[in-house]
Amino acid sequence: MHSFIHHARDFHSRIATRDEERERFGKLADGQSPEVLFITCSDSRVVPSLITGAGPGELFELRTAGNAVPHYGAAERPSGEAATIEYAVCVLQVPNIIVCGHSHCGAVGARVRGDDLAAVPAVNGWLSSQLAEPSELALATEERDEPQVSAAVQRHVLAQLERLRGYPCIAERLDAGQLGLHGWFYAVDTGLVLGHQPSVDAFLPL
Repeated sequence: MHSFIHHARDFHSRIATRDEERERFGKLADGQSPEVLFITCSDSRVVPSLITGAGPGELFELRTAGNAVPHYGAAERPSGEAATIEYAVCVLQVPNIIVCGHSHCGAVGARVRGDDLAAVPAVNGWLSSQLAEPSELALATEERDEPQVSAAVQRHVLAQLERLRGYPCIAERLDAGQLGLHGWFYAVDTGLVLGHQPSVDAFLPL
């Protein structure tokens, strides 16, 4: 914690003493125009700006356990996740959405293995309601024991892209050719990033 406090304490001075940085950060006060809505897991090993090289104002992030996208619900059943998606698409007019899953995902792994999560009821409720059934995530029994749970995570990413298509604001902009949907998979142990290629229905290196 001490190192974080030290960095935060010095952050202002590092910006204030550099003309280029002072100008760049000053422009952020005029508003934001991110290039991507980046939806990924809350896992601390996944750092969107590190993976993409994005700077302040370039990514609009949504992070949830297991990078899960809730099914679209009308105004009577609002959620913070749906509000974030709607704001990014309707107000900020992001031209792209990336759903990025990752290897060694605890959320997907727990769902695939059928772990007992009784001690963490909120986590259990979220995973049970937002992630697919274990039989849908793992096609083969041996995948349940795979530490990386890569295949299951990749299928989960595709399921989240399909859920996004159910959001009216997204469907409208997709039909107009104003929005791109992308599925990524990040390997936390190597840094390799794969992207889903619809033409061959496979995750391949970017």
